[in-house]
Amino acid sequence: MRHVAVAAAVLVAVVSSALCLGTPYVPPLALADALGGDGLAGVVVAELRLPRLVLALVAGACLGAAGLVLQEALRNPLAVPEMLGVSSGAALGVAAPLVLALSVPLAVQPLLAIGGAALGGVLTLLAAGFGRSPSGVLLTGAAVAAALQAALLVLMVLADQLDLQLIYRYLLGSLSARTWDDVTGLGPWLLIAVPALVLCAPVLSVLRLGDDDAQALGVRVRRARLAALAISVLLIAPVVAVCGPVAWVGFLAPHLARRLRPGSDAVGRLPWSAAWGALVVACADQPARLALAPTETPVGAWTALVGVPAGVALLKASRR
Repeated sequence: MRHVAVAAAVLVAVVSSALCLGTPYVPPLALADALGGDGLAGVVVAELRLPRLVLALVAGACLGAAGLVLQEALRNPLAVPEMLGVSSGAALGVAAPLVLALSVPLAVQPLLAIGGAALGGVLTLLAAGFGRSPSGVLLTGAAVAAALQAALLVLMVLADQLDLQLIYRYLLGSLSARTWDDVTGLGPWLLIAVPALVLCAPVLSVLRLGDDDAQALGVRVRRARLAALAISVLLIAPVVAVCGPVAWVGFLAPHLARRLRPGSDAVGRLPWSAAWGALVVACADQPARLALAPTETPVGAWTALVGVPAGVALLKASRR
């Protein structure tokens, strides 16, 4: 119950900060009137700050859940989207048309991100022998991610200066100028990914036992890992298409879930990992909005700045 109270208190503080702070400042007691009004404060809160907050929570939950799925399926606490070629592939799929000045409808961008993320993840699994070695799959994934990032850097040489600035901001992850259309655009993918995630969660606990034990219990390991990768791609790629690669949330959130629920299995940790992922992104978006106002900084820079050292500290504490 203490963990629930802490998470609820953090959520209230984040919601208040996200909706009240900024220009114009809206007092907490005036939020209800602002949401129902037609003035400047009402437009800013209802059409700018509220969809941005909802998108931060949804994106963080997707990234946190995907991080736990990958770590459990590959039996490695360092198996995160950034180290497996999934995030890099999704970013390449979205950024490549921008670099090449190709006109791509917004509705197609999630498909490009899914294709790139699937390419990176499948290459990693194939090269690593479908993850039989937890350390081997991580090293292979790092190599695939580096190769995809190098391909993107080569393409960026062809971009003009204006497009280059937009691509740099996208690659760092940003929630700036996002609207309700961006939020609702994630809906169809979540309708597919969430039921599959619920069905996949019990198998993750079995995969954690090792390949031989999982096979003895009737789990087809290769198919299970491919299914876990597919679910992770469906959770990560649409978020990357909308927000860019918001880094290391899939690393920090599962470790927070393990720290707070040490005795639970993947089924018990999954909602907590999603919840902490949502809080991490929503919390990181506040300094991204306000620290250098009126200039905004990318939210991905803040999640990486805080998430990496915090995740490493949690990992060391769990080992001790």
